[in-house]
Amino acid sequence: MNSPRRTSPLQIRRGLAIAATLLGGQLLAATPGPTAATPTPRPEDTEQWQPVPPTVTPGSTETAPPSDAIVLFDGTALGDWVAASDHTPARWPVHDGVFTVDKSLGNIETRREFRNYQLHLEWRVPPGIDGSGQARGNSGIFLASTGPEDQGYEVQILDSWQNSTYVNGQAASVYKQSPPLANATTPPGTWQRYDIVWTAPVFSKEGTLATPAHVTVFHNGVLVQDHFALKGETRYIGAPGYTAHGRAPIKLQSHHDPSAPISFRNIWVRELPD
Repeated sequence: MNSPRRTSPLQIRRGLAIAATLLGGQLLAATPGPTAATPTPRPEDTEQWQPVPPTVTPGSTETAPPSDAIVLFDGTALGDWVAASDHTPARWPVHDGVFTVDKSLGNIETRREFRNYQLHLEWRVPPGIDGSGQARGNSGIFLASTGPEDQGYEVQILDSWQNSTYVNGQAASVYKQSPPLANATTPPGTWQRYDIVWTAPVFSKEGTLATPAHVTVFHNGVLVQDHFALKGETRYIGAPGYTAHGRAPIKLQSHHDPSAPISFRNIWVRELPD
């Protein structure tokens, strides 16, 4: 048997030198080369110049319509409104720059149809009104009317000054869906205002819901609904639900409670982009 050959110290040193050379070459190959310098950020990089927003002249007062608004009631006539039942001219009485609900004539709605918009309206419960709960100054604004009766999406109008009722049915609630964040109601006989931003629901070509409706409401300047996502059309009985529809009129409710009817004035709308 031959005895194993011994490696000399010189061979060991040469082997280590070769290994170190190979490893160094691999490390150099793995090291990224120089890259182009990152540009220095400039203010201009995040500036947008087009498209230029349209110019809108604000109203002369806080509640006056801006220059691009569609005035739905200017204190003189109901020419922009029709009976919701048969689309004949609306016949609620106009007097002293306001109009008052006629409960015998049913709901009224706008001649025009809308999609997304900003809405302003003012309403007043008569002084000395009687009744309680839902039977006291009851009405409603339907932000998209889908039928002649109470079909659609309602923001409640009610005398909620020291008047208890279910909270998702008091003034400024999304009826039976969302109580207001606060009760901003003033006493009967005073004018109250709603400022509403409505984003209509979006449906697919097949009629299924793609995006729910959203609503933001200010009651007398107080935020009471904050981009609330509706669960569907508001309903007196049963769960809310969506049925596909397109542009729709705005509707005012003639509620059949026995209390004295409420009045409206200064109604205008600004259409918003889809």
